[in-house]
Amino acid sequence: MERRMQVAVDCADPHRLARFWAEVLGYVVQDPPDGHASWAEFSRAEGGPGEAWCAVVDPHGTGPRVLFHSVPEPKAGKNRLHLDVKIGRQHVDTEAVRLVSLGATHVRTVEDAQDYFVVMRDPEGNEFCLC
Repeated sequence: MERRMQVAVDCADPHRLARFWAEVLGYVVQDPPDGHASWAEFSRAEGGPGEAWCAVVDPHGTGPRVLFHSVPEPKAGKNRLHLDVKIGRQHVDTEAVRLVSLGATHVRTVEDAQDYFVVMRDPEGNEFCLC
């Protein structure tokens, strides 16, 4: 049995977060589902007023789809799950600076004998690591 994974992210602004994460992951914002001119139109048709969805996909077709959907409540604490974006130690610092310019927040840099990584937050405060 084939199994595929999608990562779903609760957020306030799915379109903004989708654009941000497309940049982080080297993904592209997915076209809206067939029969809909935009993600906003699809969201209204399928979910009703106040619903909003948007997704990003790996242009090479190997990584999981990431779906962003609106929720009314703000983020209320530390993530129970976070993404580790593996880009190679030599790129971590430069990428952290680039992502800050796109709305991320640098939380801390961790360096010890075994590891080097940067903990960051996306524009809505979701933690992730660059390693």
